[in-house]
Amino acid sequence: MLNYLWGGFFLVGFVVALARYFGGDEAVFQAVIQSTFDMAKLSVEIAIGLVGLLALWCGLFRIAEQAGLIASLSRALAPFFTRIMPEVPKGHAAHGAVTMNLAANMLGLDNAATPLGLKAMQALQALNPVKNTASNAQILFLVLNTSSVTLLPVTIFMYRAQLGAVDPTDVFIPILLATTASSLVGLLAVMLIQKIPFDRVVLSYLVAGVALMTGFVYWLSLLPTAELSGVSQLMANGLLLSVIAIFIGVGLWRRVPVYEEFVEGAKEGFETAIKLIPYLVAMLVAIGVFRACGALEYLVAQIGALLLWVGVGNGFVEALPVALMKPFSGSGARALMLDVMNAHGVDSLPGRIAAVMQGSTETTFYVLTVYFGVVGITRIRYALWCGLLCDGVGMVAAIGLGMWFFA
Repeated sequence: MLNYLWGGFFLVGFVVALARYFGGDEAVFQAVIQSTFDMAKLSVEIAIGLVGLLALWCGLFRIAEQAGLIASLSRALAPFFTRIMPEVPKGHAAHGAVTMNLAANMLGLDNAATPLGLKAMQALQALNPVKNTASNAQILFLVLNTSSVTLLPVTIFMYRAQLGAVDPTDVFIPILLATTASSLVGLLAVMLIQKIPFDRVVLSYLVAGVALMTGFVYWLSLLPTAELSGVSQLMANGLLLSVIAIFIGVGLWRRVPVYEEFVEGAKEGFETAIKLIPYLVAMLVAIGVFRACGALEYLVAQIGALLLWVGVGNGFVEALPVALMKPFSGSGARALMLDVMNAHGVDSLPGRIAAVMQGSTETTFYVLTVYFGVVGITRIRYALWCGLLCDGVGMVAAIGLGMWFFA
């Protein structure tokens, strides 16, 4: 499937570019080729940018493993993970790695989430009997990442504040509800496909998670709007610093040679970042061709026209480019969100819906490329379709909640 998808981006791009050329756009070929150069360069820049982060967090993670912290975390969550990931043995290090990645995503700690996610995927790959094919556990983990709940979408608040929003955080509850819906649908879809029983233990963990989230949201709602951004930044930085201190402190207490173990883990992180370059180049260049030829813009226009023709209101059609770009490019979707806000107003209905869309899901193709690429998986099975299902649910929820809250 990935072969057809990747090849399809190039072939569609070629056909659309030809049509635009014969339609009088003589610069289209140059734009598409320039896009291949730009995206190839961006792929290497992303990988190089990950070198330091991966080296840092893989080194710290190795200290935590040697100190027994990961094993302790695995035991605490073993009842839940042994049910949704039955092929992963009880107490395996993968449980702790998966948990730390999901927690970092929920708290918006992007600098830590990606390295921890790659470490988790490598731990799951060690249990994978067919190395070039995604295992059930890896698919579930990837889907949870593409739809991960982010409790503090601070960057969206920041952009809205810079553009003059009256209340930059008024999209917070819709974003949280939309991303929660996409995550639950993704989890349930994979459990259904993999025939994982939905028993009391799974239900109790989910209920506890929802209760904690509800309490967190209630606490945030008590804070003055002007203080929310500062509090969230303080929490994020404080949590990161606390995690580093705990890892090193417990390591020293348990007589782990923390410096030597950190260096060994950092070496693994460096090697991991370099391995990502071919996969990033392959996917990002293909997406760049699809964008530069105008295919994505044409698709957005046709969907918008169809919705208007069938009588759907135009309150959200202007925000659709964000929804269609989000699975392909996080930076592209962010740029389109800002464009919608500038064109229609940051506090307009399309502007607010665009912000909710941006915060409702992750960038599916990027996550798929990086997480599967790092372990050399080429047969992704149904991972893409489940990830896109999460995207679809998140975007539909973003539209519905935006219309409900702001129309």
